[in-house]
Amino acid sequence: MADTIVNRVAASDLITFDLEKLYKIGTRQTIDLSQWLDQGLLLKEKEFRAQLKAYDWSIYKDQFIALNCSTEAILPTWAPLLITTYLKPHARKVVLGNLKDLELQLFLEEIQLLDLSPLKDKPVIIKGCSEKMVPQDAYIQLIAKLQPVVKSLFYGEACSTVPLYKKKK
Repeated sequence: MADTIVNRVAASDLITFDLEKLYKIGTRQTIDLSQWLDQGLLLKEKEFRAQLKAYDWSIYKDQFIALNCSTEAILPTWAPLLITTYLKPHARKVVLGNLKDLELQLFLEEIQLLDLSPLKDKPVIIKGCSEKMVPQDAYIQLIAKLQPVVKSLFYGEACSTVPLYKKKK
């Protein structure tokens, strides 16, 4: 008598959560504030405001923007705020920092919007491999959101998971 091969993973109530599916499609750009500074270091308010006013901000339409400064300039707090007011009508999202900071913010927004009711008291595997860059802190924030809801948490693939958490009975 031939043994029947049973896919125990498919037959289980395990749910695989793919964080990569929260990746927001769109162009990511860095804007270097030093381009509007005298010699890349000194902010002269009148000239700074004039340059921002004359700049074509529409080139950032529907883009995700990270504002940073590549020089050692000490900027007043209001400088990136003012730039944001010009970007807001065009860009989808603006953050202060680098592209990694931007990516993390995008993932955190999506994690906060998750409806976890289908995962209540279920064993969940957080998929480990992805084609898109998923910030490690996004995984940490996802676990913080999932842990109070799920029965158990694993990391990896169904064939080889690392146990992370199991709810006490």
